Amino acid sequence: MSEHLDTVKSSKGVPATEASAYHHGDLRSALIRATTAILRERGIDGFSLREAARRAGVSPAAPQHHFGDARGLLTAVATEGFRMLGDALAAADSAATDRDGRIRAQGRAYIGFALDHPAEFDTMWRCARIDTGDAAYAAAAGRAFGLLKAAVAGTAFEDGGLPAVSHNTAPDPKAIACWSLVHGLARLALDGALGPAEVARGIIDGMLEPILDCLTV
Repeated sequence: MSEHLDTVKSSKGVPATEASAYHHGDLRSALIRATTAILRERGIDGFSLREAARRAGVSPAAPQHHFGDARGLLTAVATEGFRMLGDALAAADSAATDRDGRIRAQGRAYIGFALDHPAEFDTMWRCARIDTGDAAYAAAAGRAFGLLKAAVAGTAFEDGGLPAVSHNTAPDPKAIACWSLVHGLARLALDGALGPAEVARGIIDGMLEPILDCLTV
């Protein structure tokens, strides 16, 4: 009889909590966590389905059964990243009291997310390695950008539904300008252009507000 795809494998060096993930009915999340850990340690070029399965404590075929291929699993990580980013942007947006405050708050939240979740953030933009046409990915990414566009437009964002400013319309130059500024700063920090990670965070904390002062939309 062939081995069940989700059979837990005992792997040397795999924490017991990961190896027992399937027994708790959370294999999908376990594989996403294992993949995120690999991406953080080795980058996307060091990722493999086999290593993700080993760390999750399941058979090598299990990731393919749930995600199809490496592209599918990386897309799931990117989708989760956009969901977390959207939550961070929504929380920042709801705490602001005016249009300028919303834009600035979302900018701070965007950079904070990138620094706190570098593996997810990097994977979110690796379009050649993920399926950008995946419905869940598109919805999560659309929500995140919809929040920014609504702030720039000074309109409410209908969370849980369609954006107040639809992400299917032509690109908004003002929203793209805001996005470019904070994304570029986050990318500089993650790429080491501002020094080691702990140094870069301090530099960004000190100059983020003056940088945002340069943005007029």
